Amino acid sequence: MYTRLAKSQDIPDILRLLVQVNQVHADGRPDLFKGGKTKYTNEMLEEKLNKENEVIYVCVDEKENVLGYTFCEIQITPESVNMHYHKTLYIDDLCVDEAARKQHVGTILYENAKTQAKALGCDRILLHVWECNPNAHAFYNAMGMKTLYYAMEDNIG
Repeated sequence: MYTRLAKSQDIPDILRLLVQVNQVHADGRPDLFKGGKTKYTNEMLEEKLNKENEVIYVCVDEKENVLGYTFCEIQITPESVNMHYHKTLYIDDLCVDEAARKQHVGTILYENAKTQAKALGCDRILLHVWECNPNAHAFYNAMGMKTLYYAMEDNIG
């Protein structure tokens, strides 16, 4: 297994995996997420493959089967009155195919993101994890990530 930049021919597999990760969220928060959907379309993914500050990595096996992906984005916080400058690698999404779980695909993808972040001069990796996804919480904790902040809600509807 190894990681590489995603290509146009990977889009059908990425879309298939986007359905899987969205279903985890739809199962946990059906009030927010629609089951069987993806957050990106084929066209949006094609566009993302050509953006300067965004990159998609895939983890593939020896036959080039896509086992997982990582959507990464560089975010810069400029120096301000109350904040220091920092450059962040934001992981918009990381997914491992249900059939490839427990094979260290997630670790390979995360370590690749970390290597890329260091090479790009980033000082942190940031991502968001839904409370309804305890497996993701456990995985990111095992990778050494720490909670930065909590998003709170009061569902009054």
